[in-house]
Amino acid sequence: MLPYIFAEKKGIHIIDLNRTVEGLQEAAAALKSIAKSGKKIMFVATKKQAKEIVTECAQRVNMPYVTERWLGGMLTNFNTVRKSVKKMQSIEKMLNDGTLDSITKKERLTLARDKEKMEKVLGGIAQISRVPAALFMVDIGHEHIALAEARRLGITTFGMVDTNCDPNKVEFSIPSNDDATKSIAIVTNYIVAAIAEGLAERQAQKDDEPTEAQDDTENSAAKFEVGSDEDRERRRRGQSGGGRGPGGPGGAGGGAPRRRTTGGPGGGGNRPGGPGGRR
Repeated sequence: MLPYIFAEKKGIHIIDLNRTVEGLQEAAAALKSIAKSGKKIMFVATKKQAKEIVTECAQRVNMPYVTERWLGGMLTNFNTVRKSVKKMQSIEKMLNDGTLDSITKKERLTLARDKEKMEKVLGGIAQISRVPAALFMVDIGHEHIALAEARRLGITTFGMVDTNCDPNKVEFSIPSNDDATKSIAIVTNYIVAAIAEGLAERQAQKDDEPTEAQDDTENSAAKFEVGSDEDRERRRRGQSGGGRGPGGPGGAGGGAPRRRTTGGPGGGGNRPGGPGGRR
C-alpha cells in the first residue's frame, strides 16, 4: 500500500485521494461494461458498518449480495448452495399457498424458523442461477474466503483496500478507508451509479433493436413493390409494342403474315397440283 499512502500523522496513514479517484474511475468503468453485457455482479460486505449500505445499493440495481455470513463454498460449490435456495423457496411457497395447513402447529413453526434462517443468509442470492461474473468487496482482508474462491474460479474481483491490506490480491483495487460508513457509502454509491448506467444503456440497445428490424422490413417491402411496378411496366410495354424483335418489323409472332409461294409450272411449291409440287 506504500504507493497509495500520502503521509503519516501521529501513527495514522493518510491515503492519497488522487490514487483513490483513479482506482474508483477504473473500477467503475469495468463494472459498467460488465453490467452492460448483462452479467451479474455480487456485492460482499459482512462488516457491521457496511451491511445496510451495501444491501440498499445492491437492491437498487437488482444485483446479488451477501451481508450476513459468507458460507464456505458459496462460489466453488454453487450447485449445493442452489439446492438450499430452492428448498427455501419451496418452503416459502408452501407456507403461502396453504399446503402446510394440514400439519401440526409445531412442525409449521419449525419450517418457518428454518426458512427465516436460510433467508437471512441466502436471501441476497436467491435470484441468481449461475456464478456471478464479478465480485465487489468492501474489505478484502475481512472477506478473504470470498476472495480466495473468486480467484480460484477466475472471477473478476473489485475491492476497497485499506492500508492494512495488499492491493495486489484484487484485480481492481480502490484505496480507501473501509471502516468508516461515510467512505463506504461514497464508494459504493459511485459504483452502483456506474452499474445503473450500464444497465440503462443495455435496455436502450434492446429497445432500438425492434425498431431497426422494423425499418429493415419496411425497406425490403418498399424494394419489392418497386420491383413489381417495374415488371408490370415492362410487360405492358411489351404487349403494346407488338412484340418487336430482332426479326424485323413483324417480329417473331406479330406483324404481317409470310407470303406463300404457289406451285406454278416448274416451281417447287408446297401446294399440290403443280408439275413440280409435292403430291
